[in-house]
Amino acid sequence: MSARAHTRSHAPAAGGVDVRLPWWALVLPVIAFAALLVLMTASGEAHAVTGVPGDPSYVFILDRIQTLTGS
Repeated sequence: MSARAHTRSHAPAAGGVDVRLPWWALVLPVIAFAALLVLMTASGEAHAVTGVPGDPSYVFILDRIQTLTGS
């Protein structure tokens, strides 16, 4: 007895790609980015560079975010 082959009940749109991500595929990178951002702003290293001439702009941005979040 041969096994019955399963066929798709609906075909993908012509020329399009049907991609569905689970909810955690979008949420986990956001959580990881936020955790790293908090760790960077919570460490004393970000404040140690603020008085140096030629200060990189990301230090200013991180300092501003830390000020706005009240950390």
